Amino acid sequence: MHRYIIHIHISAFSIAVARVFRPELRDRPVAVAPARSERALILSASSEARKEGIFKGMPLSKAKKSCPALMVLPPDPGLTEKACRTLSRVAARYTPLWEPARPGHVYLDVTGTERLWGRAKDTACRLKKEIKDCLSLPGTVGVAGNKMVSNIASRIIPSSGVMDVDPGREGPFMAPLNVGVVPGIGRFRKKVLLEELNIIRVRELAALDIGSMKLVFGRQAFVIHQRALGIDPTPVCPAPEKPMVSEEFILAQDENDDQKLLGTLYGLVEKCALRMRKRAIFPGKAGLLIRYSDHMEIRRQIKLSLSSFWDFDLYTPLETLFLNACKRRVRVRSISVWFKDFSCSNGQLSLFHIPSPAREKSCLVIRALDRIRARHGEGVIKYGRAAS
Repeated sequence: MHRYIIHIHISAFSIAVARVFRPELRDRPVAVAPARSERALILSASSEARKEGIFKGMPLSKAKKSCPALMVLPPDPGLTEKACRTLSRVAARYTPLWEPARPGHVYLDVTGTERLWGRAKDTACRLKKEIKDCLSLPGTVGVAGNKMVSNIASRIIPSSGVMDVDPGREGPFMAPLNVGVVPGIGRFRKKVLLEELNIIRVRELAALDIGSMKLVFGRQAFVIHQRALGIDPTPVCPAPEKPMVSEEFILAQDENDDQKLLGTLYGLVEKCALRMRKRAIFPGKAGLLIRYSDHMEIRRQIKLSLSSFWDFDLYTPLETLFLNACKRRVRVRSISVWFKDFSCSNGQLSLFHIPSPAREKSCLVIRALDRIRARHGEGVIKYGRAAS
């Protein structure tokens, strides 16, 4: 039985989402970049900006010189994540097999859903219309027998629409395209193919023997050859649902004062710990994400040796993790904290554990704070270190 894979492609997703709330950004060159840093790089560019020579990874200062009318938006991870969740909910109504590849890109396996939605192309048209009508997000949709070809089909459509590649026609569809569309080629290998073998089109790449392919691609030669023929057995894998408790804080101003950053970190741990106490769960792992003003990210993770949901037990290892990770002199833009790998409390106390009076007192203080927050709100009271 033939597979039918749909790929939703919303170009420059963060900009498309921003235009929903700010109509004045439409039909104008727009880019996303950390505006406060002179050395910032373009993270995303609209089609209008790309026509002016702006591209992802371009220095912001150079982009402004090339296009004085360029409108620069700061990254908004919260809004982008919220839009991704909304887009995923729309996709999930059509099939249980859907995979969010990255923001604005979703795969759907609609094999066997003909009785519900009709042909795959009809499903794609209906899905595209729903995204446009309900979310006001423009996009293109590709339909094919595998993920790779559906992805490429959604990207080569010149305007918003649906491109359908009939089952068994994946190879002829790929043949006239530039070799750069094949995943795994990259700029360096594309240059080698052009200069050493004079290969420009996918059909020329597919005609090479495996021996010649190994000279360029090494161990990946067979996979690249299969892709050039339009073959991709990769399944659509739903995102695993792993329980996680997380909090993020975007600083009002970029900061490099360790005491202020540690105060922010404590506040995040405090909020996570409160949520875990309400559910009576103990985390096994903790993680930290530091995002700098130049948009560089540092991600660290640690295994917790103590099963606890108390603020003081969870903060200590994360403080050490932060001090070891935050070594750059660049100012910090945001901090995220998460906990996972949970186990449940069984309520059984250890027969041989002698509780510390200071620890018991700290636990009683936290319980009292929990009762105050439950009655008057989470922000009504906090430790001094978290208020900095």
